Amino acid sequence: MQEPAVVKKFRAIGTAEGISFLVLLGVAMPLKYMMDMPKAVTYVGWVHGILFVWYCYMVIEAGQALKWKFGRIFLAFLASLLPFGPFLFDRWFLRKGKSVLGD
Repeated sequence: MQEPAVVKKFRAIGTAEGISFLVLLGVAMPLKYMMDMPKAVTYVGWVHGILFVWYCYMVIEAGQALKWKFGRIFLAFLASLLPFGPFLFDRWFLRKGKSVLGD
């Protein structure tokens, strides 16, 4: 079974958001505080902020389209706040295996 377009979009945005968060924490923040390069956080933070908002929007869109229960939506939002969270949620989402159409 081919995954719906909303799932592909959600996974792509989740991956981009997760990568931007790791770059912000692992590259831009050390550059700011160790190398006195605050612009790194400015630019990476701006990109991450846009991707974060887009990810949150996609959680709502995917949740509605796929009729997710509140718990799955909550976990998706929680994942956006943790380093590696979107990757872990994606893995859990795929491993769930039952169906992309809900719980």
